[in-house]
Amino acid sequence: MIRLFAAIAVPPEIGEGLQRRQQGLPRARWRPLESLHVTLRFFGEVAEPVAADLDAELATVSGWPLELTLQGVGTFGEGKEVNALWAGVADSEPLRVLAGRCEAAARRAGLKPETRAYRPHVTLAYLKRAEPGRVAAWVQGHNLLKSPPFRVDRFGLYSSWLSNDGSRYDLEREYRLG
Repeated sequence: MIRLFAAIAVPPEIGEGLQRRQQGLPRARWRPLESLHVTLRFFGEVAEPVAADLDAELATVSGWPLELTLQGVGTFGEGKEVNALWAGVADSEPLRVLAGRCEAAARRAGLKPETRAYRPHVTLAYLKRAEPGRVAAWVQGHNLLKSPPFRVDRFGLYSSWLSNDGSRYDLEREYRLG
């Protein structure tokens, strides 16, 4: 079994701007530059033959290059249950279409439909036992985040490897747009 997801890598010049914000919260597990991405579809644990089918289906996904802008920050969870900080992605119809095409590819490969609404973001940190007041102050201090637009001309199929230090992501395949 291999844990997979489709995503758009955040370009280094955009990621460096995010990294400058990754401070001020004790015990936050800040994500390294090479891990910053916008998930298109999380597939979860899949058997190797299904992974091969998924790769073949994702290779058929069509689309044109698009532009994305990161905008705003927020959290997953509330109060003492906050478990992640994220940077948002400005509304983008082409991004929603691409995510929908990745969802369709997953279904053609035999995977179950995603039940959660698509909410594009870049995870900045994972949190455990965070102090709600400090998290709220961090969000308030960074809520005007707005990156320059960046061009997206490819997406990738990534494997995710869990460890005590957090997840490591490896690019398994890359698919061009346009």
